[in-house]
Amino acid sequence: MVFLTMHPDVTYAIRAFEVGASGYVLKHSASSELLTAIHEAIKGRTYVTPMIAGELVQSYKKGVNHQPDENQQLTQRQREILQLLAEGTSVKEISEILKISSRTVEFHKYNLMSKLKLKTTAALIQYAIKHRITAVEGLKDGISSEIK
Repeated sequence: MVFLTMHPDVTYAIRAFEVGASGYVLKHSASSELLTAIHEAIKGRTYVTPMIAGELVQSYKKGVNHQPDENQQLTQRQREILQLLAEGTSVKEISEILKISSRTVEFHKYNLMSKLKLKTTAALIQYAIKHRITAVEGLKDGISSEIK
């Protein structure tokens, strides 16, 4: 199995190989690279796009399970705001729910984006979904009693 993906993220590649991939190629790569990956897979070898190969090797050198979890860097308030944003709650609604000003919500939002090295609100929402920071069991309980 060769993954042809738009995700240059090493965590996606690691997961692909964990589920049995023989190759990992980015969609915007040259078609010859995809053919190379397929030929390598047929020969029983592994192929990784050169664009992430170095980073992937570094991840394995450090130990896949020893990667820092960005979620642990977030404060409880940041997690609350991120969860509410991911659930489609507006800044004004968040400020009412958490009993803080809209400016404070925006401040936390932009701190989150800076801390997570994200450039857009959409990327922040994608991060929340990818890391299951939504009203999934357990996280809902983590939101302060002010929300309930």
